Amino acid sequence: MNLVVDVGNTLVKLAVFNGKNIVYKKIVVKSDFDKTIEFVKDEYAEISRAILSVVGSFSDKSISKISKHFQTIYFTTESKIPFINDYTTPKSLGVDRLVLVSAAFDQYPGKNCLVIDMGTCVTYDFLNAEGHYKGGAISPGINMRYKALNSFTEKLPLLDVNAPESIIGDSTQTSIHSGIIFGVTFEIDGVISRYKEENKDLTVILTGGNAHFLRDRLKNSIFAHSNFLLEGLNFLLEYNQTA
Repeated sequence: MNLVVDVGNTLVKLAVFNGKNIVYKKIVVKSDFDKTIEFVKDEYAEISRAILSVVGSFSDKSISKISKHFQTIYFTTESKIPFINDYTTPKSLGVDRLVLVSAAFDQYPGKNCLVIDMGTCVTYDFLNAEGHYKGGAISPGINMRYKALNSFTEKLPLLDVNAPESIIGDSTQTSIHSGIIFGVTFEIDGVISRYKEENKDLTVILTGGNAHFLRDRLKNSIFAHSNFLLEGLNFLLEYNQTA
């Protein structure tokens, strides 16, 4: 069994894999990680290897808890990857984006793939059919857009994410919901359409915390994978053992 750990800006995702199947998954705040890893260690004694990916900050104590119990790979921009990276500043590329592209390489071999991650930011990453990662784009995520309207104005309120019933907002609150949700939806559909103009037989993968919230709002055909990053980490753990 494998343990994969993805440390984001605010949350930590953990999953236990038996082969390619997830048998346990947990999302926790960073302060709850240490007790969660103790539970996983006791509950799944068959785990022998682990992989750790860190985007946000993570304490040395928490990292040592993983390496103490398991043979651990700390995935970084220096780690082995299965595709050719054409990014001009590879050391500045987020490891989460590398993991997502690795998942696309593994699950959609020989395909032009656009991976869209709906996390803190919306990231777009393109892997061509020849196995070259060409880059992509970064834009503000949904929650960030709500916070920006509140932070950079004097009177607009901070709202929770909510799907608008109509594109025409008839109040300040519904206007905010419309502007943000329709705005990000039109953005994603527009980006997908532009990529399709330039790349035949494009496979689009939507993942991240808000993926299923937006999936049915998009006009373009997409594959929604809520566990795509975790699956990519599990693949990279195996790949780095054999590469």
